[in-house]
Amino acid sequence: MQAFLQRVKDFVIYDADREFYAKVFPDSVTRSDLQRLRKMNTDDLAAVLAIEAENYNFPWSEGIFKDCFRAGYNCWVCEEMGRILGYSIVSIAVGEAHILNISVHPAEQGQGIGRKLLEHLIEIARGKKAETIFLEVRPSNISAIALYEKMGFNEIGVRKAYYPAANNAREDALMLALQIFF
Repeated sequence: MQAFLQRVKDFVIYDADREFYAKVFPDSVTRSDLQRLRKMNTDDLAAVLAIEAENYNFPWSEGIFKDCFRAGYNCWVCEEMGRILGYSIVSIAVGEAHILNISVHPAEQGQGIGRKLLEHLIEIARGKKAETIFLEVRPSNISAIALYEKMGFNEIGVRKAYYPAANNAREDALMLALQIFF
């Protein structure tokens, strides 16, 4: 329980002094110390849409993100000193969670930000008593699949022709699931 509370505190509480020390004494804080997770809001959409456009050939529209807000989905950003590095969205209902999107700015990938966002979504789902978390991922997204497998997700099926692809083609989606234990 103590470890869980510390993780919640790390995600929710942000020490503004860290930014000060980072500017004055750059070696006194780690980059991870400067990253915080917070709820996404409409003011974040320009940065979120820019990341979305850089990562995907068929990005979500602003309207889709606004629909996520209206539906009450858990929408989060990871930021560092006011700059959004990535974001995530999860829907939770009837004992199930469905990760709809996790995306990290291309220049920031491979540095643990996606993992931090994913761990946060898992903790949110656990806190809302979800028993299983589901997600879809393109088979071509090798780095995301590796992260999901490291976090304990297992392949449970394939959705044929799920994602749009170049030349009016469609790409399958791997369906993954993680059982959550309380």
